Amino acid sequence: MQGLQKIREDWNRIAAEETEMLHQMSLAQGLRTFELLYESFASRFKDEEESTMAERERMLIERQRRLASLAEWLEANPNESFTNL
Repeated sequence: MQGLQKIREDWNRIAAEETEMLHQMSLAQGLRTFELLYESFASRFKDEEESTMAERERMLIERQRRLASLAEWLEANPNESFTNL
């Protein structure tokens, strides 16, 4: 258990140092850091976007189908009300 406590303390120390370094960074340095990180991860972002696009489209189609079904139900039952939405 002491090992976990040590890891937490070290992690908190590192986070504090990181925050201090970010506060000391100029706008130009921050933008350059962002640019370097973006360049490093850009291909990964693109791959992830492509791999999740089909799933997002499927979910959107399902939501549209459910909304159309709800609209039909509301039209067929104009006197019903929702209280648990």
